[in-house]
Amino acid sequence: MQIDGIQIYPGYFDRNAQEALVSTLRGLVAACPFYTPAMPRSGKPMSVRMTNFGQLGWVTDKSGYRYQSCHPETGKPWPAIPVQLLDLWQTLARYPHPPEACLVNHYTGSARMGLHQDRDEIDFDAPVLSVSLGDTAVFRIGGSARKDPTRSIRLQSGDVVVMGGPARMNFHGVDHLRGVPLIALVSRPTGARVLIPPCFCEVWLRDPDGYVVVIASVYGDL
Repeated sequence: MQIDGIQIYPGYFDRNAQEALVSTLRGLVAACPFYTPAMPRSGKPMSVRMTNFGQLGWVTDKSGYRYQSCHPETGKPWPAIPVQLLDLWQTLARYPHPPEACLVNHYTGSARMGLHQDRDEIDFDAPVLSVSLGDTAVFRIGGSARKDPTRSIRLQSGDVVVMGGPARMNFHGVDHLRGVPLIALVSRPTGARVLIPPCFCEVWLRDPDGYVVVIASVYGDL
């Protein structure tokens, strides 16, 4: 399915694949916790929490947007990008280079992300990929100019979005969550079923030097 040049693969990851990816992400987040980023200049805290995987991570604070090799609070290097996301890139990206950075945006409650473009990379020929896990979120898509009309779509657990070609520079954002848990995780040690509460998490794989950009959107309490 294609909307305004953006390719959408509903239910690309099945239930088992979603559980495996969430399990992987939980392990990585334990070593590389979410933190609250801030807007440039004003230093105003954002409503979304973030972390990164890969050689470099995208961060924002009062001094501005940038890529760096370590967590802004712990000072530790970012953990490696999960193999599931690297495999996804090889399958869908149609770009010759691997990602260097994987940004994870975690939304809960009223958290949102305003319309924006991803402009901090060098080569915009590299697409952006998104994977959704957990609750349903309302994803807003615009054109290449901020004044262009927008439309909203619902991203559900397991969906994948590819923004490439002319659509690579489309404005986009997350309006809000729908508030309905979509998947139940199985706790492997106990076998207990655990519902994921309403929240939304985006995982963006990027290459600051102009290689790939992959987004994996994860819904769930990691």
